[in-house]
Amino acid sequence: MATAGCDSGFGKETAKKLDAMGFTVLATVLGLDSPGALELRACCSSRLSLLQMDLTKPADINRVLEFTKAHTTSTGLWGLVNNAGHNDVVADVELSPVATFRTCMEVNFFGTLELTKGLLPLLRRSRGRIVTVGSPAGDMPYPCLAAYGASKAAMVLLMDTFSCELLPWGVKVSVIQPGCFKTESVKNVGHWEQRKQRLMASLPRELLQAYGEDYIEHLHGQFLHSLSLAMPDLSPVVDAITDALLAAQPRRRYYPGRGLRLMYFIHYYLPEGLRRRFLQTFFISHCLPRALRPGQPSPAPARDADRDLAPLGPSPLKAQ
Repeated sequence: MATAGCDSGFGKETAKKLDAMGFTVLATVLGLDSPGALELRACCSSRLSLLQMDLTKPADINRVLEFTKAHTTSTGLWGLVNNAGHNDVVADVELSPVATFRTCMEVNFFGTLELTKGLLPLLRRSRGRIVTVGSPAGDMPYPCLAAYGASKAAMVLLMDTFSCELLPWGVKVSVIQPGCFKTESVKNVGHWEQRKQRLMASLPRELLQAYGEDYIEHLHGQFLHSLSLAMPDLSPVVDAITDALLAAQPRRRYYPGRGLRLMYFIHYYLPEGLRRRFLQTFFISHCLPRALRPGQPSPAPARDADRDLAPLGPSPLKAQ
């Protein structure tokens, strides 16, 4: 089994479970000296190999591909678990740097694409499995998660395409759409505080004045509150990944997590206003930007065609 993104969270726990079940696991980590890598090295058997890989670096991906091909010549490769994910900003699209969108796409989409394509010859030969961890943010317009959600949406569509194209080869493709679980990145409040401060320091003065620092602080507080409700037990996601790898007829979609099916029902079957209110209630509820609050200077009114033509005289149609 090849598992990408095992430094922490779902990837680390999945690697540990597969190793305990007796599988040979190739686990990639961002750093070989990271706490997650040291934990895997200490608690897993010699069947688990740790490989350093940064999904934004083609040289790292190529090195992992060559290692995997060389070490699966006799056994074959049964499964690939794409777990690596990246998000470094929680803010409105207008407040989010374009570089954030590019980074999310590089890790969550292009890195996953390159690694999966590179391993397809081995997976076709074994008629194996591709399992990818997505996010409900890729299906629903979660407030302030546009960069992360757009990259996950692109990745899920890619996996659905793979599912259709690889069907004749016998390769089965599954996507795991987990709810909010208490992974290391969720628990690291200081990490999110640093990113908020970096965001505010990088905003143009005019944009910061229009929205207000208190607006960004409000979003940050709402986000941290939603993270505090995360589920501490990661086993539903690990079990879903394991089932997708080993079941005779794995599902195309897995939804581990409390209330996810209700959320999808609301998103796809209820009016837009109710959908928006539901996401705001259970994730982030915006306050008014500073420029739109009572007592602040009103934004310039939108111009219409008649107002644009006013200096030239009345409209001929109205004159008639």
